[in-house]
Amino acid sequence: MEKTKRILKEILSTLEADSDVSDISTCVYWTAVTSLRCGLASTMAASLMHQQGHQVEAAGHLLPTRAKALAELCLSDHILEAAIGIAAINSILPLDESRYVDLNAEEEIGTRGEGKRIAIIGHFPFVKRIRNIADKLWVFELPGRERPGDITGDEIETLLPQADVVAISSTTLINHTLGGILDHVAPDAYKMMLGPSTPLSPVLFDHGMDTISGSIVTDRDKVLRCISQGANFRQVEGIRKVIMVRN
Repeated sequence: MEKTKRILKEILSTLEADSDVSDISTCVYWTAVTSLRCGLASTMAASLMHQQGHQVEAAGHLLPTRAKALAELCLSDHILEAAIGIAAINSILPLDESRYVDLNAEEEIGTRGEGKRIAIIGHFPFVKRIRNIADKLWVFELPGRERPGDITGDEIETLLPQADVVAISSTTLINHTLGGILDHVAPDAYKMMLGPSTPLSPVLFDHGMDTISGSIVTDRDKVLRCISQGANFRQVEGIRKVIMVRN
């Protein structure tokens, strides 16, 4: 947990721009923060089911605020507060168009992982298709979020080091498990972070990522309309999927 928070603090330290936050929306699947742009993060609703007490200590009173101040919530041990913080980060991270390639994560995993041992942290809709091209595929998921065939136990400590390609959900930044996962990844494995929560920050390359796969909101109104009506990510309109590759 502390290792993940150190990574988040490094990302926070790179935020140069700031802006008033005009809207915070926490919907069943996605959380959105609007400041300079609209930033997204997973609400991780399934992880909230068994938690007690206030999930956002200042709920109803977060505004007015500035994006940088809101982004500090990424360090919170409360999942929903951390999600709001990540969305705030994504709303003010500088965009470097010269580094983006319009490509989705499934294509990148397929290219890098065909015939190899692949580990995916988090269950994604493309898992079945990746299984068809992998030598071996291990999908690790949290208890309560798993699908049939997913691994939820301590096997991650023995199986993850065997993977040639490791794809890590950016929700590991929200629940602060990324550091512990990286401790079990082989040094020479190809590592990528993926998911709409992913901060498109070069800081992640400093911590071993070879590719960062995320999303940029191109139409805020479409995104907010979709997520407020319960859209999963495949249903969200107004999104551009991009990857950044380590130089």
